[in-house]
Amino acid sequence: MTTQPPDYSTTRQLDQLCINTIRFLAVDAIQKANSGHPGLPMGAAPMAYVLWTRHLKHNPTNPQWSNRDRFVLSGGHGSMLLYALLHLTGYDVSLDDIKQFRQWGSRTPGHPERGVAPGVETTTGPLGQGFGNGVGMAIAEKFLAARYNRPGFDIVNHYTYAIVSDGDLMEGVSHEAASLAGHLKLGKLIYLYDDNRISLAGTTSLSFTEDRAKRFEAYGWQTIAVEDGNDLAAIDGAIRAAQAETERPSLILVRTIIGYGAPHKQNTFQVHGAPLGADEVKAAKEHLGWQLEPTFHVPADALAHFRAALDSGKQAEAEWNARFAAYAQAYPDLAREFEQVMRGDLPPGWDADIPTFPPDAKGLATRAAGGKVLNALAPKIPTLIGGSADLNPSTNTAMKGLGDFEPPQFDVQSAQGLVGGGTSYAGRNLHLGVREHAMGALANGMAAHGGVIPFTATFFTFSDYMRPTIRLAAMMGLHVIYVFTHDSVGVGEDGPTHQPVEQLAALRAIPHLVVIRPGDANEVAVAWRVAIEARGPVALILTRQNVAVIDRAQYASAEGLRRGAYILADAPNPAVILIASGSEVPLVIGAQKKLAEQGIAARIVSMPSWELFDAQPQEYRDAVLPPTRRARLAVEAGVTQGWHKYVGSDGDVIGVDRFGASAPFGVIFDQFGLTVDNVVARASKLVGK
Repeated sequence: MTTQPPDYSTTRQLDQLCINTIRFLAVDAIQKANSGHPGLPMGAAPMAYVLWTRHLKHNPTNPQWSNRDRFVLSGGHGSMLLYALLHLTGYDVSLDDIKQFRQWGSRTPGHPERGVAPGVETTTGPLGQGFGNGVGMAIAEKFLAARYNRPGFDIVNHYTYAIVSDGDLMEGVSHEAASLAGHLKLGKLIYLYDDNRISLAGTTSLSFTEDRAKRFEAYGWQTIAVEDGNDLAAIDGAIRAAQAETERPSLILVRTIIGYGAPHKQNTFQVHGAPLGADEVKAAKEHLGWQLEPTFHVPADALAHFRAALDSGKQAEAEWNARFAAYAQAYPDLAREFEQVMRGDLPPGWDADIPTFPPDAKGLATRAAGGKVLNALAPKIPTLIGGSADLNPSTNTAMKGLGDFEPPQFDVQSAQGLVGGGTSYAGRNLHLGVREHAMGALANGMAAHGGVIPFTATFFTFSDYMRPTIRLAAMMGLHVIYVFTHDSVGVGEDGPTHQPVEQLAALRAIPHLVVIRPGDANEVAVAWRVAIEARGPVALILTRQNVAVIDRAQYASAEGLRRGAYILADAPNPAVILIASGSEVPLVIGAQKKLAEQGIAARIVSMPSWELFDAQPQEYRDAVLPPTRRARLAVEAGVTQGWHKYVGSDGDVIGVDRFGASAPFGVIFDQFGLTVDNVVARASKLVGK
């Protein structure tokens, strides 16, 4: 911003009135709820006030304006700080909403939740997640700016701000994300660090004593220290200095006092995560010159000052709209595309080039098929962007010819493994390094920013490192695509550390996450279609080893995957239903043939996705798995947990209820009973033969 610093000598009283309004809205809401975290809102109110009233570009009447600055409260336990700011600046968060803090059905839950109150950009609370989300938002801003901006038309041009806490900086995900942010030179990423040096269990000196500034300098960040968290001029100057730094992200270390103003509890862990109590509330209000009654007091002068955001926000958006209209005149195709991607719409013909795969008994690894489908989709979907945790050659997720997302001055000569297309912020291949946890958090931030479809990739066993971020993506309904390869004990010689067995059950346990384990290359093609069309997160579970490509002239179309489970092959009056996913589908195909030789008719059901199947009408589910047909056998190279929902108490499951072993995958499958002969034997037993 180019505005001159304000004259604090004439505004000091109003500033303090506004800051204390934030503090005591938080204090009163937490006291009424008898639950919450007053320490952060009381200590961080001055920095939040300066940011929101002097620098943050936003429009409270249109919280989804695409060119708004993004603000993340990474220390989500201090949620009342954010709710107070939203109410005061004119978002659709009423004083009654504030009074219902942490109550059933409230728009002001205990930690910020995206989609509940307008203006909440991302769900935070698990520490470190918001830190990583902000990095993802800054990546999305850089990418969209590189793709759509033209000389004189900076239609994507905003900052990503966050308030981060001691706990955020302790969590490993923040280390991973900070390292990548420094490498990528995300100069429009500005974090204010609430450096109060108190955590829930005591002072941070018990466990957190490194020099945080030097750590971030080593990551490639600019660091700026503000010694007094109540010094508004210093905070304002630090933010301006951060805005002036165009290549390095900035960490502003603001030395605050947790629970500032509560005379008997400030600067102690007692004020971190519990209401002040009636006596301390009274003492704090008296100490800071705040009237005792009524509670939830909002002085008219303070409200008028905060509500100036309504006019400034409308003006900022109107100026942007005029600029965009001129841009649309000069670059109509780009303008249409930009509006389309920001709506989340797909371009016409986006799936026109998806391959179909001919029958092949030798087969194709579903990870390899996934790579072919991804590379057919990528040229058609301009904002499909993503990468792997240093595993592109193994996960088959490099988008050929579409460039690497790197700073423009990146040393191309020293880089290895380039996918073609050069390096720039318009590159669509993200190199995320061995950082699965941050990879998931960044993808969430990119999806929350809007305008892009992010995907990530790693080995399936390492989904454990990503589980917190996947859970939050599902909670928020974010459109993130996870590619997990090396999906079972079929990994083979790498052994049990790299052979997922319980991970399928673990991901299926996450509400609102769609998990798809395709049974052959053509199911992979349909799975990618489903993932692109989805509005929430989707996990694609793919094999390392080859899997036979099914002859669809003899068997049902792979389009059946869209319904989660479908009859792949049937027989008149089947005595048993064989159900499988992924690489085990060819096993049940082989078993059906052998059972027929023994006079046992079997139906084959390919079941790549429980979630998609469970969403189907009851009539369809009953047609695939008739309630009267009790002889059912499921086969999957993972733990058997959950399968009895589909096979019933009288059915059977062949799975892997132990860790794997190091050996060629064929040997492992034989030893674990993942064979045609064992399927036949277990099916025969079910029907009494």
